[in-house]
Amino acid sequence: MTVLSEDLNAGSKRTIISVDAMGGDRGPAAVVAGISRSAKINPDIAFILHGPKAKLEKLVARKKPLRGRCEIRHADDEVSMEDKPSQVMRNGKSTSMWSAIESVRDGEADVCVSCGNTGALMMLSVVRLRKLPGINRPAIAILWPSSNPQGFNIMLDVGADIRADEHDLLQYALMGVSYARNGMEIKRPRVGLLNVGTEEHKGRSELKIAHDLITEQAEAANFDFVGFVEGGDIPGNSVDVIVTDGFTGNVALKTGEGTARLIGSLLREAFKFSPLSRIAALLAFTSLQRLNKRIDPRRVNGGVFLGLNGTVVKSHGSSDATGVSAAVKLAFKLSQSGFSKKLAARVASTSQLQQNDAGAVDKNGKNT
Repeated sequence: MTVLSEDLNAGSKRTIISVDAMGGDRGPAAVVAGISRSAKINPDIAFILHGPKAKLEKLVARKKPLRGRCEIRHADDEVSMEDKPSQVMRNGKSTSMWSAIESVRDGEADVCVSCGNTGALMMLSVVRLRKLPGINRPAIAILWPSSNPQGFNIMLDVGADIRADEHDLLQYALMGVSYARNGMEIKRPRVGLLNVGTEEHKGRSELKIAHDLITEQAEAANFDFVGFVEGGDIPGNSVDVIVTDGFTGNVALKTGEGTARLIGSLLREAFKFSPLSRIAALLAFTSLQRLNKRIDPRRVNGGVFLGLNGTVVKSHGSSDATGVSAAVKLAFKLSQSGFSKKLAARVASTSQLQQNDAGAVDKNGKNT
């Protein structure tokens, strides 16, 4: 079922989300089921769905909540998880991922959501949407379960680029603050810089310089900088935003995911150990279900690409309907808050402040 673009806004001013239907491990059926779930819950969302038209029409036709709220854009090809980003850039114009990003670039959609290849999605997003003025390296921000009242902390970068100097880390801090304020409604976020210790003399030189730069910007950008934090603080309640380079962030993310799977497996083994433990599992069933829901990665699914002229949400490659729906929910919330424009304004204002500070000192280091 295909509808005209102008009909997607019929009846109300809907947020249009561009969705790459292909590329995820579970195929387009899981993506369509996820956006249908979102459409059923939220009447203010409509979709442009990208992929093979004949296949998607059959899937969409079975979902009543999508009637009149989903336009299908045909794309012959898809980006696989094995494809190299450079190959996609050269030969990917006919893919669903390219088409989904183009809808945001052309102003037809507010946000792009994809379960596909992270490297290809990031490269396409950077090339097609372009970086915000003043941004050197975009970042991927994720939500990490924590003991904070909001239930999650933001960590960035988690893999957009393995390198980051002191100026990049400052920009990550500013982008993380904007995400926390607009995506999680934290009025004055607390920011920490990930290091091997909390003492100011520890860490690489760029971390020490970044510490000073972030400190200087904290008051003007309306956030609290708590200084260096350690790995144990990532799920803690001492910060809301954790700043690090993409190499460290990605290692931490994959380690956390692997540890969570191990703990889940060990718990299942422990409760199956004896008849008494099985009884204990039954008695604790409600509490275990609550815990599972609390830490279920599908419910916080969605890494946000920050620093671009447009918002892109990367859903996990193995996302099911629940995971896709969670990514759509995040995309909708960011769009409603005007996140992209606010982030651009924040970066621009901070860049201007830095230029003014640099201009106040002459080449001999004297104030002008």
